[in-house]
Amino acid sequence: MDDQAKGPRKDRAAVKADEVKVDLIAFVVAVNDSEPCVLTIGQADTLPSGPFALEHRSLQSGLRGWVEQQTGHPLGYIEQLYTFADRDRIGAERQQRVISISYLALTRKEQAAGSPKCGWQSWYEYFPWEDHRSGTPPVVLDVLRPRLIEWADGVSDAATRRERWQRATIAFGFDDRLWNEELTLQRYELVYEAGLVQEAGSGRDATLPPLVPSKSMVADHRRIVATGIARLRSKIKYRPVVFELMPPVFTLLQLQRTVEALAGRLVRKPNFRRLIEQQELVEETGEATAETGGRPAKLYRFRHAVLDERVIAGTKLPLARG
Repeated sequence: MDDQAKGPRKDRAAVKADEVKVDLIAFVVAVNDSEPCVLTIGQADTLPSGPFALEHRSLQSGLRGWVEQQTGHPLGYIEQLYTFADRDRIGAERQQRVISISYLALTRKEQAAGSPKCGWQSWYEYFPWEDHRSGTPPVVLDVLRPRLIEWADGVSDAATRRERWQRATIAFGFDDRLWNEELTLQRYELVYEAGLVQEAGSGRDATLPPLVPSKSMVADHRRIVATGIARLRSKIKYRPVVFELMPPVFTLLQLQRTVEALAGRLVRKPNFRRLIEQQELVEETGEATAETGGRPAKLYRFRHAVLDERVIAGTKLPLARG
């Protein structure tokens, strides 16, 4: 009796195990000509990824193997980003429960050479509302605001209308609120919920406003990119990870432009340089470059000793407001 009772339980457990698949997904970032770029495959709509297999020594080694196989691009700095395991996140037609473990990877411009297997795309092609370096982009006020108003007003309950619009004002800085560059994921999830992006799927309500012009991605890869952008925008303020994206030697202006590209915001030049000096993050190489077009600019390199001397914490980038 006991053996009969135990047998079916083992079978059921085995079936459940077979229904679970673990995917490894890489959000690989480089900054090319002041544009933050993401490494893609396919029709520029897919992040490098592959299943975690028993022969993989670790999750990271599995990820590195898949990325190099699919793109020809070896990975340097990587960190785990987020684990996505929502039951219906891939689509109802999938029979397996897919758990996706995403990683953030940073690489340098000279290592981001073109490959016939992959392509680099500006992440602002997928999130045009995130680039505020030249002020508020037209898509925010001319497209998103009226469509989000229409979405918020599309319910009869007054409390729900207020809640929807409050979320929109906080996320996008409407009604004189300040723009917070770190809310990238919240903004994407809001436009997704409002049915304004292609990924909202075939179940999208036909009465909803038209889609916001932007590149789409397969499954929830654009959500993973949004998660990575938010993580990186936050992290560059308290850890020197930006130097993982810089060449071995660089000018302070190149460093500033890279920070601005990632943050999607301008940085006050005097405050930025003072911050770099106070933190002793860089040191002069004793050389200069005339490639800037004006008088020769001093070349600097990252002080790797900083990582051994102390933990960089509590610093904030002097992001321009208004």
